This record gives sequence, structure tokens and C-alpha cells, in this order.
Amino acid sequence: MVPSYISRKHISRRSVLRGMGVALGLPLLDSMVPAQTPLHKTAAATRTRLACIEMVHGSAGSTGEGTNRHYWSPEKEGADFEWSNTLEPLKDFRDYLTIVSDTDLHPATAWSAAEEGADHFRSSAVYLTAAHPKMTEGSDYYVGTSIDQLYAQRFGQDTPLPSIQLCIEMVDASGACDYGYACVYADTISWASPTQPLPMTLDPRMAFENLFGEGGTPEERAARQKINSSILDWISEDVKRLQKNLGASDRRRMDTYLDDVREIERRIQRIEKYNSSGEARALPAAPLGVPDSYEEHLKLMFDLQALAFMTDTTRVSAFKMSRDVSGRVWPASGVKTPFHPCSHHGETPARIAEFAKLNRYHVSLLPYFFQKLKDTPDGDGNLLDHSMVLYGSPMGDSNVHNHKRVPIILLGHANGALKGNLHVRTKDGTPMANVLLTMLHKLGVGVETFGDSNGEIAI
Repeated sequence: MVPSYISRKHISRRSVLRGMGVALGLPLLDSMVPAQTPLHKTAAATRTRLACIEMVHGSAGSTGEGTNRHYWSPEKEGADFEWSNTLEPLKDFRDYLTIVSDTDLHPATAWSAAEEGADHFRSSAVYLTAAHPKMTEGSDYYVGTSIDQLYAQRFGQDTPLPSIQLCIEMVDASGACDYGYACVYADTISWASPTQPLPMTLDPRMAFENLFGEGGTPEERAARQKINSSILDWISEDVKRLQKNLGASDRRRMDTYLDDVREIERRIQRIEKYNSSGEARALPAAPLGVPDSYEEHLKLMFDLQALAFMTDTTRVSAFKMSRDVSGRVWPASGVKTPFHPCSHHGETPARIAEFAKLNRYHVSLLPYFFQKLKDTPDGDGNLLDHSMVLYGSPMGDSNVHNHKRVPIILLGHANGALKGNLHVRTKDGTPMANVLLTMLHKLGVGVETFGDSNGEIAI
């Protein structure tokens, strides 16, 4: 028998474990790289994963008071920046963090008298498009193509899913919401074209099935779920056959991966069991798979994104962590005021400080995802080395509904395109679109302009 290191036989990066209603992708294994061949010269070469995360209602740091107190942006620029109040929970990821301060998102503002007051109902549509939404309550909506979809259209067509869209809160994305805008503008941040919004998935069960349950008919998937079994039960023979041909390190990586899949399933099943038990729910109108706990819901969605990136099921995700005018309260934050009222702080220093406390809480939830990416081996590094994560808000000072000094950060090294450990402060009036254009260029998408951009950012 000719040894594999001579024959260069290897497992395809697109190998899938199949069973009834199951199509489970594999993490990047050593066996997928031909021996004595540099990874970047193989079909298994890593491509940057892009995750775009939105949190609504701006930040306390975008106010005059918050700017002076450095609630969001550090005082110093460059690599020697000190931690601001809100961003300090990210201290363990300093080498991966790029902070871009003081950019504006002008397309989210009112461009006519009729549009005044509607900032909450168009902001999300502008976040990744940097385009001004057409004011309409009908289905003739129009905004722009979002950066996640430009990347997916260019580099996501060879993965099982070009992109995924997830959310934590939503309303029915049909009809009119308020101030003359269709609800769809507030319910998604992903636009495949100026007229094609992409719906976001709220239910972790549905998200899980979209990633791993597309290997059969709807009837097969329903039958599998009805007996409450794991998807791993249906691919056990495939797993055994695969494991026989793997080296020790690959077997360990596969075991860890399969344990992660099973644990996510167990958590979803536990939530569904409780929600169908008749016990009182904090979110009675939510789908069966949605937990009452915000943090539990968030962690499930982060875990699903990490699994999707690990297996190259997709390289692109968009994630809404909340929605505008949300009245949610987060007890763990120590803030008792509901989210939307808290953001309307009346420019009172004490209330701005309370809002900053809530902003810090939201940021403190991100390290769970970042650590997951960092702990996941991926070729010659880890997933955080090979990812670009955008987190921010399309609003600035939400008390006055402006879009100046919007809070945004980038995490990850993007396959060497981002160095991290950097704070860049831009000139007044710099479009946030310049950041989005820079991201696209670093991702290999060759567009000359984007939205209202007028140049790149030096990151």
C-alpha cells in the first residue's frame, strides 16, 4: 500500500456526513491537506470569515458628555490606547481589536421633512448598506446591497450556504411599522440587492436545521425530530468509517466537534421541552425553540455561527442582537430601565452613565463568541485569526436620534489583513461607509466606492 504522504491522498474539504435529514460538514482536519503541500496552495486554504453584528440604539459614548468621559472611545489613539469604560470587557482580545472612532452614518438621517422622527425604523437597513432607504409602507422598498452579501456573492458561492442571518428579537417583517416605513427595514441588516431583504432567523432550532438538517426531505427531518434523537445518531456509521482513517489529532478534533454539536442539540431540546411543558414563559409569543433567557439565546446563536465557520458551511453571518424601540430589560446588567427608554436619557449625566452601563453589558457578551473562535483551530491558526467581526450600531446619540460618532469596532486578524491593537480616530464628518469600503477591500472585494464613502480608513 502506498503511504498517503507519498500519494497525497486526502479527505476533501467538502466532505459531508449524511443520514436521514442530516448533512453535517466537517471541521478542517490535517487529513484534508495533502502532505508536503503548503495549506494556502490547496483547496482547503482558509478564507476569511465575516461576521457582522448589530446592536441598536447607539451608545452613551456618542453624546457630548460621553465623549468627554470616554464611555466608548479611548482617549489615546494608536496602539497605546487605554481601555474605555464600555470596551474594557474586551481586554483579553486587545491584539485582535481595532477601534474606529467618530465616523458618521449620514444615509440613516432624514433627507426630507416627511422622514423626520423615523430614525428607529430605517437605521438597521443602513448599517451594512450605507444607503438611504426609500420611504415606503409597501413592498417597493429600496436601500442598497449590504457588505455581507457582497462578500457572500463573491466568495460564498462554493459553500453549502452562502450566508446566514440570525437575530434575537424581531417582529413580523411585513406591512408598515411606523413613520411611513415598512417593517422589513427594521427587521434585517442583510440585503442581497437594493430590493431583496434577507429574513433573519430567530429560532435556534430553525437555525440549527438550516445548517445541518438539509440532507433530506422535510418529512425525514420531521420524523427525526419527533423521536427527539440527535442528528449524530443518524450518521453514526459514517462517523465510524471516517474515524478509522484519521490520525490521532484529527480524531480528537472530530470528537470535540461532535461533542459541541450534541451539546447544542441538548440545549435546544431542553428549551423546547420546557417551553412545551405548560410552565409560564417570559416570552409567550416566541417560537418553541427560543429561550426566555437573552444570554442563553445569544450564546446558542454565537455557538451556531462558530460551528458554521468551523465547518465552512458558510463564511458569512449577520446577527441582530436586538431591534429598535425594544423595551427589554437585562437584570444581569444592573440596569432596571428598559432598553429604549434608557437610550432616551435626556442628556442628564446620571442617566447617560446608566446607559453606558447597559452598553458595557452588551459588549461584555461578545467575549463568549470571540473566545469560541480563538479556541477553534483552523489551518495554520485559529478561527479568530481568520475572521473579521464587525460590531456596532447605526445610531450615535439615540436621545436625539442622530447618527454621528457611531460606535463601531472590528475584531479578528482577517488572515493577516488586520493587525489589531489599534485605535483610529477619524476626522469629523468621516463616513462610516469608509470603514465598510476598507473592510471590503481587505476581504478581496474590489469595489471602488460603497454607499457615501469618500476614501479608506488606515487600519
